[in-house]
Amino acid sequence: MPDLRTMGASDLRAFRDGIRSEYDAFRRRGLALNMTRGKPSEAQLDLANRLLELPGADDYVAADGTDCRNYGGSVQGLPEARAIFARALGAPIEQILLSGGASLALMHDTIVFALLTGVPDGAGPWSAEAPISFICPVPGYDRHFAICEQYGIRMLAVPMTGDGPDVDAVEALVATDPSIKGMWCVPKYSNPSGDVYSAETVERLARMRTAAPDFRLFWDNAYAVHHLTDTPYEIANVLELAVQDGTPNRPLMFASTSKITLAGAGLSMVAASPENMRWLVGRMSRQTIGPDKINELRHVRFLRDDDGLKAIMDAHRAILAPKFRAVLDVFADRLRGSGVATWTEPKGGYFVSLDVPDGCAARVVELAKDAGVALTGAGATYPYGKDPHDRNIRIAPTYPSAEEVAQAAEAVALCTLLAASEALLAGQEQHPVAAAIPAL
Repeated sequence: MPDLRTMGASDLRAFRDGIRSEYDAFRRRGLALNMTRGKPSEAQLDLANRLLELPGADDYVAADGTDCRNYGGSVQGLPEARAIFARALGAPIEQILLSGGASLALMHDTIVFALLTGVPDGAGPWSAEAPISFICPVPGYDRHFAICEQYGIRMLAVPMTGDGPDVDAVEALVATDPSIKGMWCVPKYSNPSGDVYSAETVERLARMRTAAPDFRLFWDNAYAVHHLTDTPYEIANVLELAVQDGTPNRPLMFASTSKITLAGAGLSMVAASPENMRWLVGRMSRQTIGPDKINELRHVRFLRDDDGLKAIMDAHRAILAPKFRAVLDVFADRLRGSGVATWTEPKGGYFVSLDVPDGCAARVVELAKDAGVALTGAGATYPYGKDPHDRNIRIAPTYPSAEEVAQAAEAVALCTLLAASEALLAGQEQHPVAAAIPAL
């Protein structure tokens, strides 16, 4: 693939016309492919179908004798259920709380609790100190940003680096601004970049000086066991580092089984310091008389232990890895060397992050839609849905079949080349002298 940035106007125009012909032929296929969200496929959901039969009509007693059909029990959930996830979370079961199927709901409620009542180490409700701010690594998770937007929390974007967020930028912000109360983190196989936070990044986030004494890391460990290779990445234990660095209450770690068992009927969880856990239990005990112990029990019967958790994730990997490989192979074949696209090659998680030339992402998404491929909206990976550079696109290969994923990747590549060639031609027409300067 020639570098489009070095082409003269006539060659670039011919290239654009050729890509337009390919694109038009693709449109005529009449496809309808959806790559908008990182949903598990039906084949992945089938892996957990036995949950629909569990725990069974006569199996409702927990290990401690609790009748799971009735009210009561610890708000933190069944100890044997918490034990399954202790290693993955890096926390003892006493510091883990289980809840309903959505970790997003736990994150949402934790922020609302903080707004209304404050958190340990603080002087009172966060709402009394409004406006408050959160640091948001970008590109990032749109649903994190939506929670902040819902409650008027100002969002401060910092770039991802490949090893996690730009910690220099984070440290500079939190050191002097007491309005910054939190930071969103997806530390392992980040959404959408696939970044794995380095040990140095985790340690610096745990120990950094913050102007707000009640600053919190919202540590969304959504992809803790979601590997795509035979060599799983491990990250530093932020809960342990925070204890060592004298900031034990700083991290609040969230996760769920949404992409492990049944996405609509799983378990969510939070791991935190003993003081944070007492604070959470104190508030959640006002919400419920007891958790859904039947759902917890059936997960115990299905997963059994950490080895069972690993086994089902190996099965997920066998389904997902070929889909990610299909995207990366198409991008390498159609876009490598073009000078108009870069993309991540994640080792886990649910997304590939594609960067196109500035000002082109919305055009690529529009072209893809016209060709029958629905993508996440341009800008979704930035606060307020506004990518200031209009260049990032989140690719979600998990739900369609491998064949459909390859077709969708082909469409995205064609749309990228078409949008980029259009933009380069427009630039040459507006600034012919500057366009004649060879690209560096």
